[in-house]
Amino acid sequence: MADVCASVSVAHQTLFALRLAAALFPPPQTADSATNVAFSPLSIHVALSLLSAGAGGATRDQLAAVLGGGDGPGGAEGLHALAEQMMHLALADGSAAGGPRIAFANSVFVDSLLKLKPAFQEIAAGKYKAETQSVDFQRKAAEAAAQVNSWVENVTSSLIKDILPPGLVDQDTMLVLVNALYFKGTWTEKFDASETKDHRFHLLDGSSVQAPFMSSTNEQYIASYDNLKVLRLPYQQGGDKRQFSMYILLPAAKDGLSSLAEKLSSGPEFLENHIPTRKVEVGQFKVPKFKISFGFEASKSLKTLGLKLPLSASELVDSETQKLSVSSILHKSFFEVNEEGIEAAAATAIVFATTSLQIRRTTDFVADHPFLFLIREDTTGVVLFVGHVVNPLL
Repeated sequence: MADVCASVSVAHQTLFALRLAAALFPPPQTADSATNVAFSPLSIHVALSLLSAGAGGATRDQLAAVLGGGDGPGGAEGLHALAEQMMHLALADGSAAGGPRIAFANSVFVDSLLKLKPAFQEIAAGKYKAETQSVDFQRKAAEAAAQVNSWVENVTSSLIKDILPPGLVDQDTMLVLVNALYFKGTWTEKFDASETKDHRFHLLDGSSVQAPFMSSTNEQYIASYDNLKVLRLPYQQGGDKRQFSMYILLPAAKDGLSSLAEKLSSGPEFLENHIPTRKVEVGQFKVPKFKISFGFEASKSLKTLGLKLPLSASELVDSETQKLSVSSILHKSFFEVNEEGIEAAAATAIVFATTSLQIRRTTDFVADHPFLFLIREDTTGVVLFVGHVVNPLL
């Protein structure tokens, strides 16, 4: 029964990930459509789940509904249980046994004038393994922000810097919830760097650029459909049953990215139904190298999913005078794909302020136009990262 409940919860989490991805993909032929995007829906999901532990009734129910915990008080409990399970199962570091190096951590930075409510602190420490740090937002806002940024930089191996930009934290800031994720995996079959050559990559506006493409003659996990090809690139496993993979979803149409994002966000079953399950011989096989740095304020995108600000946090701190609400939800990510594998990191900061197919036939896979990608742990189905590439040179 527990496994069934977990699989249902992960399906909700996956749906949240894909709906948020669709919300972040701008319409074609807009200025923003020429931007590569990468983010960690898991980081955002866990940060918001932690927030639900300190939220009032209406806010808590809203968070549970959007994140997939269900309605009522039990919804938030389901979110906490899922976060705890994911941290134990999917997000444990596997580097000692030859698997991916993973770091995943939560922290609560609270102003020294405030005291966290025991019930929130118990959930934060017990379910989320969050450490609590007392800082002086009131008199030393810049120094407190620097402490938050330093913590994130440390967890993410210096890939994510300045999650809190200068000037965002001031004397009205009372508390910051932070989540950080780092992932470094090596392909099961590395690409030969000497085979990397420049080829044409078609852009959404009809033009093209010359970009470095990795290639291979080895059999690959590819599934082919009428309007879509899906490539699975597995990472080396460690000493456990976990299997992390990168998936590239390549629409047949060079301008098919937007409609693909819509289909993905229709439900988690679309992704499940298009996972390649066997290797095929390849004809032409080309995948571009790329590097993405991306940051955004998540409130607007989350609003399209049904999460309305301001979110109250009445169960976070013991205070009759200080009423906290969410003022910003910030997210930053970094993503690099090369011949060896992948290195990726992401961080989410929630800032609170007072208010007053056939094996024998060869299959081509040439990702020479905009495509969608994601990083997934296949035994649980948890999606760690999602993004799209519209120009690998950006």
